[in-house]
Amino acid sequence: MELPDVQSSLPEVRISLTRVGVKNVMKLVEVARSAKRPVIFISNFDVFVDLPASLKGANLSRNFEVIDDVLQQAIDGEVKGIEEVCSAVARKLLDKHEYAERTEVRMRSQFMVRRETPVSETTCHEVVNVHARAIAQRNDGNPIIRKSIGAEVVGMTACPCAQNIMKDHALHVLEQLGVEEDKIARFFEEVPMATHNQRGRGFLCIEIDDDQQISLEKIIKILKDSMSARIYELLKRGDESYVVMEAHKNPRFVEDCVREMARKVVTQFGDLPGDTVVTIKQTNEESIHQHDAYAERKATIAELVSELERGAL
Repeated sequence: MELPDVQSSLPEVRISLTRVGVKNVMKLVEVARSAKRPVIFISNFDVFVDLPASLKGANLSRNFEVIDDVLQQAIDGEVKGIEEVCSAVARKLLDKHEYAERTEVRMRSQFMVRRETPVSETTCHEVVNVHARAIAQRNDGNPIIRKSIGAEVVGMTACPCAQNIMKDHALHVLEQLGVEEDKIARFFEEVPMATHNQRGRGFLCIEIDDDQQISLEKIIKILKDSMSARIYELLKRGDESYVVMEAHKNPRFVEDCVREMARKVVTQFGDLPGDTVVTIKQTNEESIHQHDAYAERKATIAELVSELERGAL
C-alpha cells in the first residue's frame, strides 16, 4: 500500500514560509586543485527553500541528496571553491524543489593553513574560519544567483593611545637623565614604546554574482595584514621578539583595522563590479578592559572607491 505524501497536503494554516530546511549538517568537503593537493574543509551546512502556503512541508531528504551530489563534483574537480559549492547546491535545490522560488545555502568551515614563523621559519598550522553563502532566485529557467565568500582571522593589535602616553613618559625620563635630543629621537625610531595589546578578530566577506571569482587566499592575507601583527601557534625566541616589535611599530585602533581592510579590498578587488557588497568587521578583545572594542563597515565596491578617492583629494 502506497503511503500518502503528507508534505504535499494542504496545511491547516495557509501561510507561506520564508525558510524551511535543515541546519548544522556536518560534511567533509574536498575541493580539487590543479597540480596541487586537494583542499580539505570541515564544514557545517544550513540549507533552506521557501515554501508556498499550499504545501504542508518540504521534502528535506532532497537537501541531503543535493549536498552529497555537489560534494562529489567538488572531489572530481568539477566545482572549485567553497562558494561555488554553495552556488551549485542552491541551483540544484531549485530543480529538486519545483515549488520553491528561492533557495539559500550557508556554509561554515574550518580551513587548516600551513605557515612558517618569521625568523626561525618553524612550520606551524593555523585554523581559519571560512564562511560561504549562496542565494538562488528562480528566473524563467535561468536562476539569478548571488554568492559570497569570507573568512575570520585572529591577529594582534597594539593600542596607539596608550603608546603615546608611554612615549611621553619616556621622553620626560630621558630628558631628566640628560640624554641629548637627537639621541632621544634616534632611540624612539629604533625602540617602539610599550602599550597594551588586544587579540583582534577580523572578518571580511565579499558578495558577488555567480560568474565572478574571489580568491580566498587574498581575503585571508588582507585580514592578516590589516592588524598590527600576525600571530603564530608556535614561536621561538627570535620569532616572539619579531612579533612583539612588529605589533608595537604598527599600532592600530579597531577602526584603523576596518579602514585598512577596506583600502586593501579596493586595491585587490577594485576591478569587480560596482555592486559587489563588502562586509568588514573587527573585534578587539581588550587586555586592560572587561569590554571588547568593535568596528564594522558594509558597502559596495563603488561606494568604497568613491570615498577613498574623495579622501585622497
